[in-house]
Amino acid sequence: MYKLRVIDGFSAGHQIKGYKGKCEDIHGHNFRVEIEVQGNKLDKLGLLIDFKLLKKYLGEVLDKLDHTLLNRVGPFQRQNPSAENLARYIYQNLSRKLPAGVRLSEVSVWESEKCGATYGVTSIAGCQAPNGK
Repeated sequence: MYKLRVIDGFSAGHQIKGYKGKCEDIHGHNFRVEIEVQGNKLDKLGLLIDFKLLKKYLGEVLDKLDHTLLNRVGPFQRQNPSAENLARYIYQNLSRKLPAGVRLSEVSVWESEKCGATYGVTSIAGCQAPNGK
C-alpha cells in the first residue's frame, strides 16, 4: 500500500452558531489542510498519482472556500462550518476527482497550530472493526 500526503491551505471567516462563547461571533482562520491518498498500483513512471495533479485537485476544492464567509457556502448555510464539517466537505468533494486506483483516506483541517480535526474512511477490505461490525 502506497500513501501520499499533500498540504495546502485557505483563509476564510466563519461563525459557530449556537456556540456559547467567542466562536459564535464571526472570526477568521488561516486553515491548513492535509490530505492522504492511498493505493496499491503505481503507473509506468512509478507514481501512484502525480503530486502536481493531486495539488491541483485539492486546490480546486479549496478555491471554493478561500476568502469567503464559510456560513454562506453550500452546506454550511445549514450546518456549522466547524473543522470537523470542513474536513468531511473537503473529503467528499476531493474524493470525486481522484482517478481509479487512488483512494482518499483522510483529510485533516487545522484552525491553528494546536487545533484540528480529521475525517476519513479507515475500513480495510476483509477486516472487521474490534466490535465485530
